[in-house]
Amino acid sequence: MTDKYASYISLAGRILLALMFIPAGFGKLANISGTAGYFASSGLPFASVLAVLVGALELFGGLALVVGFQVRWVGLALALFTLGANLVAHAYWAMPEAQQMVNQLLFMKNISVMGGMLLISALGAGAYSVDALRSKR
Repeated sequence: MTDKYASYISLAGRILLALMFIPAGFGKLANISGTAGYFASSGLPFASVLAVLVGALELFGGLALVVGFQVRWVGLALALFTLGANLVAHAYWAMPEAQQMVNQLLFMKNISVMGGMLLISALGAGAYSVDALRSKR
């Protein structure tokens, strides 16, 4: 594989992973009261504050992935966030049987997304990124 190929694939991978976070974060911030209500119904404390923090992490973390800014930290933060969200929202083993199959699929999908985030954290953003531009200075 050439460096040029790896650069384009890295950019495409970052954009594809960000597509999960940007709309979710925007949706949470656009409907903070609804998000806070959902969080409170899940037993999470400080639901309104958490709604803003989670929405901001998803939106701005996703945008950082797209442009390739601080992706090692962003990848780690989004991986840890996805783990927590998975355990709260997709604990299929504790759900009624009728909900288990879909939630197990969502749980496993999120595990795969965590893998992508950890790879980005380990390998960096690639050549087509703000991080690469900053390192050339």
